[in-house]
Amino acid sequence: MAFSWDKIPRPIVALAPMAGYTDSSFRQMVKLVAPEIVCFTEFTSVDGIRYGAKNTLRQVEFNPDKERPIVAQIFGKKPENFRIAARILTEMGVDAIDLNMGCPSKKVVSSDHGSALLKNCPLAYELIQATIEGTHIPGRESSPPVSVKTRIGIDSYDPDFFIPMCKNFEKYGAKLITIHGRTAKQMYSGKADWEPMYELKRNVSIPVIGNGDVSSADAAVQKLGNLDGVMAGRATFGNPWVMAEIYARLNNKQYSPPQTLAEKLPLILEHCRLSVEFKGERLGMLEMRKHLAWYIRGMPGASEIRQKLVRVDSIDEVKKILEPFI
Repeated sequence: MAFSWDKIPRPIVALAPMAGYTDSSFRQMVKLVAPEIVCFTEFTSVDGIRYGAKNTLRQVEFNPDKERPIVAQIFGKKPENFRIAARILTEMGVDAIDLNMGCPSKKVVSSDHGSALLKNCPLAYELIQATIEGTHIPGRESSPPVSVKTRIGIDSYDPDFFIPMCKNFEKYGAKLITIHGRTAKQMYSGKADWEPMYELKRNVSIPVIGNGDVSSADAAVQKLGNLDGVMAGRATFGNPWVMAEIYARLNNKQYSPPQTLAEKLPLILEHCRLSVEFKGERLGMLEMRKHLAWYIRGMPGASEIRQKLVRVDSIDEVKKILEPFI
């Protein structure tokens, strides 16, 4: 059955696209503890996809048996590259494609990518159209829907700019919009403003997901309002279980996350195994070091343990370091 944002049960709970974190192994971890979650890939360059860059293509690789529905998030500024990247992703079998128009990092913005597109709306609309065109492959019965993730503004929130822009996203074919409740200028500082999202939802007919400061199940319940779902990102660092907590709370279900290292260790080791399986032992364990540092955050003696974990080269080393603390 073809994927459709309209058919996903509400409220939608989504894992945010985060460069360097939401690779296949991390997404599989999240799906292991919260199967109902919709996962977005890492923030991935359409230029790299078009020209077959190995490291770029790895960012959108996924396990079709464990990660569906999978949404590939892409960025860039050249319509033709979006068109070609969309075709490649469609052929790979992704369920949906999301256009990043909100990343505020200086490196991204200086290249006219991400939130820089808010200064060039005609190009933003053209990129949506080009991506949609790329998903239409002769002989295929259906195409992955295209969505947009953006912010509430560049330097400040202006409803006379923000609402018409998002309505045009819908007009040009976007099937869902995710809003991060900060301006590009704020980056990740200050408090996310969700009021513009609620207002947007009253003005469009497609689903709207809210993002920003979804740090816990309580925060998700408090912020959901009239939206179709919530997206969590940094709260998952070292705590993929928070996604299961959010989903359970929003659906009036019970869920008790692991509390002790003894309870968490099997899943931490499984994350290591998945990372090694996905990237090989050397690169897989190198990538795991930052995750391991997050997993032990707040533990007694965490600083001392962290110094050892950021040097590990194998899963056995992780076991030897952590098992004495159980």
